Amino acid sequence: MDTKRRIAFVLIDGIGDVSLPRFQDRTTLQAAKTPNLDAVASAGVNGIMDPVEAGLGCGSDTAHLSLLGYDPRVYYRGRGAFESMGAGLAMSPGDIAFKSNFATLDENTGIVTSRRADRHFEEEGPILCAALDGMKLPSYPEYEVRVRYATEHRCGVVVKGPKLSGNISGTDPLKDNRLLLKAEALDGTEEAKNTAAVVNELSKEISRILVSHPLNAKRAAEGKNIANVVLLRGCGIRIEVPTFEKQHGLSACMVAPTKIIAGLGLSLGIDILEAPGATGDYRTLLTFKSMAIAKALSAPLETCPLVFIPGEEDHKPGQTDGYDFGFLHIKAIDDAGHDKAVVLKVHGLEAVDRAIGQLARLLWQAEKSGPFQYYLCVTGDHSTPVEYGDHSFEPVPFALCKLQDFVSAVGEPIVLGTSLDSFPLPCTKAGEDLMEDLVVSSEKMRGCKAFSGDQVSEFSEVAAARGCLGRFPGSEMMGIIKKFLKQQE
Repeated sequence: MDTKRRIAFVLIDGIGDVSLPRFQDRTTLQAAKTPNLDAVASAGVNGIMDPVEAGLGCGSDTAHLSLLGYDPRVYYRGRGAFESMGAGLAMSPGDIAFKSNFATLDENTGIVTSRRADRHFEEEGPILCAALDGMKLPSYPEYEVRVRYATEHRCGVVVKGPKLSGNISGTDPLKDNRLLLKAEALDGTEEAKNTAAVVNELSKEISRILVSHPLNAKRAAEGKNIANVVLLRGCGIRIEVPTFEKQHGLSACMVAPTKIIAGLGLSLGIDILEAPGATGDYRTLLTFKSMAIAKALSAPLETCPLVFIPGEEDHKPGQTDGYDFGFLHIKAIDDAGHDKAVVLKVHGLEAVDRAIGQLARLLWQAEKSGPFQYYLCVTGDHSTPVEYGDHSFEPVPFALCKLQDFVSAVGEPIVLGTSLDSFPLPCTKAGEDLMEDLVVSSEKMRGCKAFSGDQVSEFSEVAAARGCLGRFPGSEMMGIIKKFLKQQE
């Protein structure tokens, strides 16, 4: 029986950081206790990666395109389509879409006082989206508007109709306490001018509906921010590209509750799997993500997770023989960076490490009992330093190993003894840092030595730079992964 070589690819959103005085000039990743991540580094090959190019502080969407082998300069058409498709809105050629925020607007001044009405919007967001879905534009009755809740304060908005262009600016001022913007055409075409006019009326009508909604009256009475505006940003159209399988010869699936990443995967023909308890925010249950990926990489049709289809309530079955490439996306680390929650980011990384240990156990059990040979790959899409609260241009660590070498480095009894009990991320309120001190050991992992590949035995931004892969752009990542697999034949 032929051995099936398969990859578990774990992308930790916003993993990179800068050195912090409180950690003796170490990063949050260096401060975290991450024995499983260190074992991946010890068991394989390492490098430091610029997701798109050196010196560029990129968004998650452009970074993911680059990492998966699609030049964003060629294929990127705005992030709105990714968010909306991931939220479940089907898109046709000619439609435009926005990655959108429920936000708070001072109606007297026109100033956006808070770009995020509330990160905890899981109950109210769908209600407000339902009120907006199918809304009519008085001056443009020929256009159809679809709205669907995504995660936290986010929603997807799709506009369908004639003569639409994705080449317009949005209404998001990008910072709190700035004026709400008007959409403008970014070229001289009639389509762009018409689209800007349609979008500006859409923004006004959305606010009119939200202001009068009883849910906002309730929030105001409770002293909470009201959600009386939707910031429309990242106008985009659905991209047309070769599928991931055609591009790389690997059947792929993805667990990505973060809607923009799920939508990007759908655009590349990657099957989106659903995992119970996976939310794309601080409440996510990483164990079930690991279980979904492990099952998809090993399971036959009858046990393979069902695949999400945008715009439909039903799901379709996944690949009959499982998948070659399982993409596990973890968002909460990026949120901690944006919220400047330093202790939360450290403990969040430790929780991710625990989930990787669970993934390794599940895959090793499958490899021991079936015709599989697995590989673990861990990296990030960009840095989100807690000092900045935003994406930055620092490169991210990259590690790739054979699962068998990981098991040898850790010890099979330890791998098989890993608990599969589910656990929450270490926070009680979104955006609120943990009130405790961290004890940072003088060594990342005492006694850890390089086991195979190169001389790196620690998964961090600094250690990865000493790896045999050196520093490389994200566009080379899939080539590195495929060459590594080929060398194992």
